[in-house]
Amino acid sequence: MLRFLGMLVLLTTSFTLGFYIGRHSIGELTKTVTDLSRNVVDTTLSFERNLRGRQELVDAKAQVIQAKSDVLDRNFGNAAKALGEAADDLERLTQTEPATDRRARLTSLIAKTRASQQELASGKTVPRARFDEIQKELDALAERGK
Repeated sequence: MLRFLGMLVLLTTSFTLGFYIGRHSIGELTKTVTDLSRNVVDTTLSFERNLRGRQELVDAKAQVIQAKSDVLDRNFGNAAKALGEAADDLERLTQTEPATDRRARLTSLIAKTRASQQELASGKTVPRARFDEIQKELDALAERGK
């Protein structure tokens, strides 16, 4: 009985597949499969790009928080280094970002981070409010990237 049901399913499947291929040309079927695979690849690449962008923002935020902590500990050299790494993370994100308002905001944030880094490297103190401002802008960029 099981053998009979298996043979019936196999015959039904092959008949249905043959009927479908007979109604539609092979070129149309190939085009459909190609379009479907292209859509899957595009979606995957877009998803990966978004994840990398989010990771760069998270890394930059972690470096800003580390710099803030180092300033509180009066370790200006490490704080400047952390801000430099945050700016580098943001620059990597800018390279993959299309020319939009978001890219302009990233560029201004990089300039603000580099300026703070230069102040710390020269021995000047940077107010905590500036770190908070940079951190809020990073949060806003991360929220907008959803």
